[in-house]
Amino acid sequence: MTGTTTPPSLWQAVIHPTRHWWKDNVLSQIDHRAVMDKVHDESGWTPRYAFMTLMSAGIAVLGLILSSPAVVIGAMLISPLMGPIIGLGFGLATGDSKEIRRTLASLSGGIFLAIFFTAFIVVLSPLQTVTAEIAARTRPNLFDLAVALFSALAGAYAMIRGREGTIVGVAIATALMPPLAVVGFGLATLNWTVFLGSLLLFFTNLMTIALSAAVMARLYGFGRRLSPRQTAMQSSFILATFILLAVPLGFSLRQIAWEAAASRQASDVISGTFDKRSRISQLDIDYNSDPIKVTASILTPDYKEQAEQSIERTLSRLFDRSIDVSVEQFRVGTDAGDAEAAQLAAAQVREQAQTAEREIARITRQIALVAGVTNDAITIDRNHKRAMVKAGQLPDAGLRTYYVLEQRIAKLEPKWAIMITPPALPLPTVAIQDDGALTPDGTKAFELANWAALRIGAPIGVSGPEDDAQRLVDMFKKAGVTAEYRNDDARRGIDLRLSWQAPKAEAE
Repeated sequence: MTGTTTPPSLWQAVIHPTRHWWKDNVLSQIDHRAVMDKVHDESGWTPRYAFMTLMSAGIAVLGLILSSPAVVIGAMLISPLMGPIIGLGFGLATGDSKEIRRTLASLSGGIFLAIFFTAFIVVLSPLQTVTAEIAARTRPNLFDLAVALFSALAGAYAMIRGREGTIVGVAIATALMPPLAVVGFGLATLNWTVFLGSLLLFFTNLMTIALSAAVMARLYGFGRRLSPRQTAMQSSFILATFILLAVPLGFSLRQIAWEAAASRQASDVISGTFDKRSRISQLDIDYNSDPIKVTASILTPDYKEQAEQSIERTLSRLFDRSIDVSVEQFRVGTDAGDAEAAQLAAAQVREQAQTAEREIARITRQIALVAGVTNDAITIDRNHKRAMVKAGQLPDAGLRTYYVLEQRIAKLEPKWAIMITPPALPLPTVAIQDDGALTPDGTKAFELANWAALRIGAPIGVSGPEDDAQRLVDMFKKAGVTAEYRNDDARRGIDLRLSWQAPKAEAE
């Protein structure tokens, strides 16, 4: 009777022979000591490392502000941050706590140096607009993690196999310095959306590169002295970290994919609403607003009534979200010259709108600063060019402080009507001469009280000699302020005393 043979297991047939082949033909060719010496030399803090970090950060932030990809790539090429990150990965692979601390110190120093240097440049720069290059590094997603993963594998392989020339390509793909420069930009401009988004992108790249380098180092035999338990703990830590990074980045990628599909749908709906000869000059969609704001400029030979309502209904049904649509229609002929003229007109309209928005933003910041309130408390009337705010209570400030602040802003913005409503602080005393006329200081006090009453909308009571007080009441009424004489014996005297009064409707 012929005995049956047990088929070889996967371990016996594939894994075990592969491990022997890898050990005999690959690991035997690696000079582990030379590689570790090289990693050690390139991952420490040196004057060259600090200088190159500063130069790379400076080039990166200027390229981002100018929205120049070529300049940004130049910063990537000279960035020295790859060295300590690869060193951190090798330290994790070998379990060398001293090397981990050394590379972390070097890496931390480079990070803080880059962030604060770029922030300093941005503060000095007259250009502080969020460009396309900056915006591209504020929404990390799963693809960014994949780019960092492939770059780390290539970088670690180049370091181990002695092919450092490929590090240039790795530096370009990984882009460690530009995200840091965007972090500095966000810090300098106090734009926390930009700051946190780019910081997350850099942290994703950093962790992915370091852990991927650790995986490559272990694959090539570094850290063989670790026990099976240490190896298992390392593997679990690396896997858990990748999962923690991948989950939120996956949701971010999903949102970006939805927005891309929504943009195509919006473009198709808008194009389908108009004549076939029409075309979209510009399409902007703000997905962060509620409702979603869709703004478009259309070059069309025929003006279409109710276009916004039709587009809004269709997009609301497709997106299952509230949509606010604003469409500018520019009537053009069928000739190319007409279209170009309309495009130029549309561009001019957009430029004027952007200029107006920048002007409003500047005025809002100025008023909020002096009034002690947030930007949201400012009411802007674009059509009549008026800005209004109810000021908060500033320490040790009287009515004249608010009056002077309003006048100061009005001089800086002569095309705008600035109206600051002060708190109902005590009114000044109006000094009068022997003949009942106001003294120069009394005139100033009257003007201040009159301004405050108009801003607050409350009536004023006047106490003092009856004839003089009644004369001042008439002056207030002539200026449009509700005022009344108060027969208050306790306040009789040469000067006229002013006080806030409750409106008649409330008093009754």
